[in-house]
Amino acid sequence: MAVQKELTPQDYLLMLRQRWLLIVVLTICGGALGYTASRVLPKHFTSQTLVLVQEPSVSADLVKSIVTDNNERLAAMQQQILSRSRLEPLIHQLGLYSQDINSVSMEVLVDRLRKAITITAIQPMAETRAQNLPGFTISVVFNDAHMAQKICTQITSMFVEEHVQERQSQGDRTTEFLEQQAADAKASLDQQDAKLAEFKRQHIGSLPDQAQTNLNILTGLNTQLEAATQAVARAQQDKTFAESMLAQQEASAKAAQDGQSPESLDQQLATLQAQLTTLQSKYTDSHPDVIKVTHDIADLKQKIAEREQEKRTAAPEKPSRPVIEPVQIQQLRAQVHQYDQTVKDRLQQEEEVQKQIKMYQERVQSSPAVEQEYKQLTRDYQTALDLYNDLLKKRDQSTMANDLERSQQGEQFRVLDPANLPDQPSFPKMPLFAGGGFAGGLALGIGLTVLFEMQDTSLRSERDVELVLRLPVLVSIPPVEFGAASLPVPIATHEKSAGRASVKV
Repeated sequence: MAVQKELTPQDYLLMLRQRWLLIVVLTICGGALGYTASRVLPKHFTSQTLVLVQEPSVSADLVKSIVTDNNERLAAMQQQILSRSRLEPLIHQLGLYSQDINSVSMEVLVDRLRKAITITAIQPMAETRAQNLPGFTISVVFNDAHMAQKICTQITSMFVEEHVQERQSQGDRTTEFLEQQAADAKASLDQQDAKLAEFKRQHIGSLPDQAQTNLNILTGLNTQLEAATQAVARAQQDKTFAESMLAQQEASAKAAQDGQSPESLDQQLATLQAQLTTLQSKYTDSHPDVIKVTHDIADLKQKIAEREQEKRTAAPEKPSRPVIEPVQIQQLRAQVHQYDQTVKDRLQQEEEVQKQIKMYQERVQSSPAVEQEYKQLTRDYQTALDLYNDLLKKRDQSTMANDLERSQQGEQFRVLDPANLPDQPSFPKMPLFAGGGFAGGLALGIGLTVLFEMQDTSLRSERDVELVLRLPVLVSIPPVEFGAASLPVPIATHEKSAGRASVKV
């Protein structure tokens, strides 16, 4: 049964002394193979350029850019430039793959050129510029140095041109979109403005901002109504008093013509009526004085009616002669007419004030409903106005940003390092291949040495014997040499008998 030997540093040194030739040979062969491979394998040259994203010449606080996400734009431009529609004309223009262009499909050639182009974005150094792209590198690997430089230059030019066209195109599209949105917003604003104007026209005087004015006017109209009512009452009193005086004067004149006493029934009736009017202006109808005068007037009217009845049943009256009224009666009659007209005017004025009060009361009562509808219309109008103003502001910003791009003062791709002409191939690199060959040969030699030593079962030391036999060594015989030849070293064996160990040679 094989026993795993424990190796010590002395064992490793012994291995190197015994196997050094194998290790050296494999190491030299590996280096030679690596060097030969670096000379035999096809050469690939890498041309590289550095493109930086130049910030706009005008501060972003003054003119805000309409294009902000550089990472997404770089990815989109990369997909467009590395598409077949852009790479196929480049293959024909530069005459790439002339040996394979007739035997290999264009899809394969385009894919081969696409794999030869590498675009790497530069990571920002500060966290504050996490959203901005500082720049990117373009690397082209080809089997010819000059051709690699040309391809790299063409690809860089494509990126710069595509960047300018894309920004201008996006600016034009953004401005056109905002102009259309602003036109739609203006139409909506005009519609809301027309609705609000029509509402104000229909509810003029009942608008929320006129509510306090309506209340003030209503208070003034109530005061006017009270004054008009008092004026009507005074005019009626004056008219009644003038009528009573006229009745007295007429009765006195008639009594003087008939020869009767001034204290006739008609004169008494006029006096009582004037007294009743005076009492009614001071007291109510339930006052005792008012009730007494009212009964006296009724009794006197009954007496006058009885006297008139007696006159009609009596002999026919003699033809009356024309009577000329006194000046006082004529004046009283004119005053009565004037007071009557005044009463009519005051009543008409009172009616007009009542109509106005009713109108303003309706306005005040309808004010809450009108205010609610007015608020809704105002809110819609304000929303449309804010949207329109915001779109106008954005459109102006987009127009300025677009003008900035057209004047080449916006964000630009600046080629910091033009495509270089490589003087050494990027693959294969002779030092790297030679060093790799040496390292591989050395590793292979060491590996084979360890493998051979692991498979070697010979015993070279007392420790190996003890490890294999698991018994202590009592005697060891050194090798014996006879002249140029040496006798073989006898193998020591152990025998265990009755608890003792013996050695046989």
